[in-house]
Amino acid sequence: MKYLLALDQGTSSSRAMLFDADGHVRAQANEELALLYPQAGWVEVDPEAIWQTQLDVCRRVLAQSGIAAGAIGAIGIANQRETTLLWDRKSGQALANAIVWQDRRTVADCEALHAGGHEAMVRQKTGLVIDPYFSATKLRWLLQHIPGARARAERGELCFGTVDSWLLYRLSGGQAHLTDPSNAARTMLFNIHSRQWDDDLLSLFEIPAALLPAVVPSSGVCAVCCADWFGAAIPIAGIAGDQQAATFGQACHQIGMAKNTYGTGCFMLMNTGTEAMTSRHQLLSTVGWHIAGQAVSYMLEGSVFMAGATVQWLRDGLGVVKSAAEVEALAASVPDTGGVLLVPAFTGLGAPYWDPYARGTLLGLTRGSTGAHIARAALESIALQSADLLDATEQDAGCALRELRVDGGASGNNLLMQFQADILGVPVLRPCVIETTALGAAYLAGLAIGLWSGLDEIAAQWRLERRFEPQFSQERRLATLARWRRAVGLARQWRDEQAGHAAPMP
Repeated sequence: MKYLLALDQGTSSSRAMLFDADGHVRAQANEELALLYPQAGWVEVDPEAIWQTQLDVCRRVLAQSGIAAGAIGAIGIANQRETTLLWDRKSGQALANAIVWQDRRTVADCEALHAGGHEAMVRQKTGLVIDPYFSATKLRWLLQHIPGARARAERGELCFGTVDSWLLYRLSGGQAHLTDPSNAARTMLFNIHSRQWDDDLLSLFEIPAALLPAVVPSSGVCAVCCADWFGAAIPIAGIAGDQQAATFGQACHQIGMAKNTYGTGCFMLMNTGTEAMTSRHQLLSTVGWHIAGQAVSYMLEGSVFMAGATVQWLRDGLGVVKSAAEVEALAASVPDTGGVLLVPAFTGLGAPYWDPYARGTLLGLTRGSTGAHIARAALESIALQSADLLDATEQDAGCALRELRVDGGASGNNLLMQFQADILGVPVLRPCVIETTALGAAYLAGLAIGLWSGLDEIAAQWRLERRFEPQFSQERRLATLARWRRAVGLARQWRDEQAGHAAPMP
């Protein structure tokens, strides 16, 4: 039997999982990753910490399982997307901390691009809105602020990559500077229709083409992991951004199927088939995956910036819980929020608002409000943000979703999942394996080496753990949504006098 090693490099942790041919987990390990906040609105991470934590958990998984590296058929990589790294091509050393996808330092740059009338061109080519979330303005910032970086980039001495490229480069001993279309599509430099780096976009963002990785299929042997790392040379055969990997792992292979992942952020993706669909409601059109020899699959995506990160704020910022695992019990200790509403716009709002100036807003507090009410409001805010995404998705797709598949760490929270079903008005389905990001990376790698014959065989392995049926009346559901959207409107009226922003960017 061949096994698959899946690397799941996320925003707040690095995870490794070992799967067998039946999709069962044979071993797993996880290590937290510390984020850095050097200035207000800035979010960074040490590139060496990304690499070292990922290497460590892979080695721990092999040690725990007792399975020799030679028995591993392939490696699959899933990664936090948009996070931007710049490193020396020869030495492999990063020139600066990685700029994390949550970072907002390029808000003014994006505002200038909007004012310059570039939104339509960027949207048409990339399926994205102009926002600091994506890699292009982050990379331009690095080239502008690291002495000598632009000249070195033009000479071909430097490499740019998202986290998948960084891990591939290190795993291959500097032999592979690659990415796949699902990650390239998140840079704002990639034309999702021609599936190539776009000269117009490179010119707009002042990015030398010599920096860019080659784009290879999401499922297909593309490199070999050096034997030095794990004791055997292992093919690297799967690459996908974490949300696309999770969609693949959820077996959302057919048009109209959708999943929602509850991680640091929250991401709802719907399969739209082999054609990119233009959103009319501020969702993103993006590449899902590309299986070698087959047509590319596209997705509609809605992104929430603060999901699990909101729970982390309860723990680290407010101190109302000592661990994330305590949140469900605390929230369940009260029957409702007691009128408290939290809009967790700590780093602005993602889809469908795309408002970088919105800020976290806590409303409805009384003398009777407690930490339990705030904890419950925090959990409900995750589901309410997702409801905004589903509403936009259904309007774009022109059809109502019949069910929503869920995954990610917070999907294990029963209180949250029941409220999600209540506020969406559709069943929420939680699979036996909720770490479907890693599972999707494993499936993409296994498909490439012939471990499975096709998508039908993979889909047959999807197993339901629990189904949450909606319990709210239609009247209660609509009233709750109306109150939430009123609160969002108040959060969007934030005015940052210090930065000189008189009103939020439209």
